[in-house]
Amino acid sequence: MKVEIWSDVACPWCYIGKRRFEAALADFKHKDQVEVIWRSYQLDPSAPRTSETKMTEVLAQKYGVSPQQAEAMNERVSKLAAEVGLDYHMGDIRHSNTFDAHRLIHLAAHHNLQDAAKERLLKAYFTEGASVGDTETLVRLASEVGIDAEEARSMLAGNAYTDEVRADIERARMFGIEGVPFFAIDEKYGISGAQPTEVFKQVLDQAWAESHPLIKIGADNTDSGYCEGDNCIIPQQ
Repeated sequence: MKVEIWSDVACPWCYIGKRRFEAALADFKHKDQVEVIWRSYQLDPSAPRTSETKMTEVLAQKYGVSPQQAEAMNERVSKLAAEVGLDYHMGDIRHSNTFDAHRLIHLAAHHNLQDAAKERLLKAYFTEGASVGDTETLVRLASEVGIDAEEARSMLAGNAYTDEVRADIERARMFGIEGVPFFAIDEKYGISGAQPTEVFKQVLDQAWAESHPLIKIGADNTDSGYCEGDNCIIPQQ
């Protein structure tokens, strides 16, 4: 079973959604047969590569609210993040362009390190206040998850995986995805937003049941005894 997750490194709900989905997957009895693929999405393609502008200021400008109201928004999100074990430092977040971070995630996939890279980037952004648009920061984070630093630096200096990132974003548009996180299971079930863990559990179970129907053997065999409703069938001798 394939689960594709459209997500942005700069999306606070994406990190929360990741944790809730992981909790559901951990309890899924067929988890070893689930392939999780992270897909690229940019909430703000026009964001500067690096910036010292804090998230409180960005939110205040974006939603037309006061800095105090923006801070209250950050506090509410941080509280929800804490419920799933995440330590958000929203006041330390630096507004950054995430395109290169998505390219790095594609490189990580080439090394079977995609989830590790996604996790490290999210933590760096929301907990450590790192600028995920800065090349040297990305090289350091890549190295920490097991990617050769020079390979990462060389990739970031060129255009590798640019087409892959844009293809993910275009595919999201074709699917009608307007926000993230968005979870697509076998291109049949779509889950929008950081839903409760129980919702993920239900959809995983339903998707698996439909793609792996139970095949009855001996259903018409009268040589075996069985009960159905109020009646019990006695094998003919």
